[in-house]
Amino acid sequence: MMSKDKPTGGEPGRRVDFADFAARLIRRREQLGDDLVIPRNGGNRRTASKRALLEAIEATGKRW
Repeated sequence: MMSKDKPTGGEPGRRVDFADFAARLIRRREQLGDDLVIPRNGGNRRTASKRALLEAIEATGKRW
């Protein structure tokens, strides 16, 4: 995976090339197979405004 050690844009830290990251992620998921289960966020610490937004989305028949 390519990274840039020199900060860009005034933000500190290492940079990761998105295309390389995506390719690495695809390979990793293929290695893990179809049994890979990524749990959804439980949402135990959501703000009232976030809960209202999700309820409004759900009311349209969509699933966030």
